[in-house]
Amino acid sequence: MCNYLLKTWACIFPLGECLFLGGFPSSFLLCRGWWCSFEFCVAFLFGLHHHSTPFLKKKLILFLVIKLELRMSSFHCELNSTVDLGYGNFGCTHYRRRCKIRAPCCDEIFDCRHCHNESKNSMEINPIDRHDIPRHELKRVICSLCDTEQEVQQQCFHCGVCMGKYFCSKCKFFDDDISKQQYHCNECGICRTGGEENFFHCNRCGCCYSLFMKDSHNCVERAMHHNCPVCFEFLFETTKDITVLPCGHTIHLECVKEMQQHFQYACPVCSKSYCDMSRAWKKLDQRVALTPVPQMYRNKMVWILCNDCGERFETNFHIVAHKCQKCNSYNTKQTRGGPPPCSSSIEEMKR
Repeated sequence: MCNYLLKTWACIFPLGECLFLGGFPSSFLLCRGWWCSFEFCVAFLFGLHHHSTPFLKKKLILFLVIKLELRMSSFHCELNSTVDLGYGNFGCTHYRRRCKIRAPCCDEIFDCRHCHNESKNSMEINPIDRHDIPRHELKRVICSLCDTEQEVQQQCFHCGVCMGKYFCSKCKFFDDDISKQQYHCNECGICRTGGEENFFHCNRCGCCYSLFMKDSHNCVERAMHHNCPVCFEFLFETTKDITVLPCGHTIHLECVKEMQQHFQYACPVCSKSYCDMSRAWKKLDQRVALTPVPQMYRNKMVWILCNDCGERFETNFHIVAHKCQKCNSYNTKQTRGGPPPCSSSIEEMKR
């Protein structure tokens, strides 16, 4: 852009060109060097007589516009270099940012709210003194470059650096890593990641879900407003990936993977199977068929509840597993009945 403007200026005023300005009490000649002063040109334009030539006025005005654009371009270049100073070099394990926060609850300085919560909820802290930061009550931040403490704002008022490429004034949140595609959800009241165009807010569940689940998910009241059933971290404000099980309950994705490593394939909240278990049920069919029931239990009846379909029914007792008569699932539990106590079984065998 600057090169283009300089070429334009050279076309208007060729090297060595001089302009004769008439209409003054004593006419004089201005060389090209004088025209490089923007302030002189402004003052001279306002000092032109009313009978000066329109052509000269147009040339001077055009030059002033070009000169102003050159100055603004240089100013923006310097401004951008200041704003981006220290980009990516500051922050913590949770966020990349160029500021720290002063916690309104304990008046201490931390890199982010997660750093505060981890520190103030550790085992070394007295249980009475453990607490989380009230994130929306944050009032003061400290610039990481010039250490100036100030009110919450995106740019430092002292050194001009941008303290976070992404900034939310509602959440008082800064983050330099904009590849997360952060956005603020007014219904949730917090900032989320993944791009606003890829998510929708379910009013009944009280949280944001992927658009792929808009017409297919099972609604659970305040689905994320509870702790993870495995690691007990509060899901609504977690920074980890969350998955929604077919039953509608939410859990950390890494917790689900850990459950699978221990051959646990049922929701820890409602016990419903969260993946296709048909192959496992077929193997159990073979095992049940090959396992004879002891004589004393062959006529024993028990009541069964199926965790997958919710059906209750009475069936023959088996020492391996009980199959649901409706959905063929072995994800069942015994509710009534069962084998007799050991003492009565021994007495029955004596007879």
